[in-house]
Amino acid sequence: MMDGNDLIGLRALKAQQLRMGMDKPKTSGTAPVVEVYSTPVCPYCVMAKQYLKSKKVAFNDIDVSRDGAAAQRMVSQTGQTGVPQLHINGQWIIGFDRHAIDEALQS
Repeated sequence: MMDGNDLIGLRALKAQQLRMGMDKPKTSGTAPVVEVYSTPVCPYCVMAKQYLKSKKVAFNDIDVSRDGAAAQRMVSQTGQTGVPQLHINGQWIIGFDRHAIDEALQS
């Protein structure tokens, strides 16, 4: 059962999604919305971010070791605690998976 804090968190997440356009389907010609949930000591996180940079994809790097609310949001969405986790156009990718990243960027 959700308590008041969970509801506030969900409302804040929804407001952020609205501001970022994540609640709307991606239309052609718009840049993908990309978030990388990572930690500074994770080698696969570094690889995922380098891969996005090599494809010239802008992303929001979210350090879950410093942002507890973001870490909680990530786990509540995916049920996973490991990083990297990428959120691309509303789709979650667990781990560094080039093929899944490429598919999500095309959607």
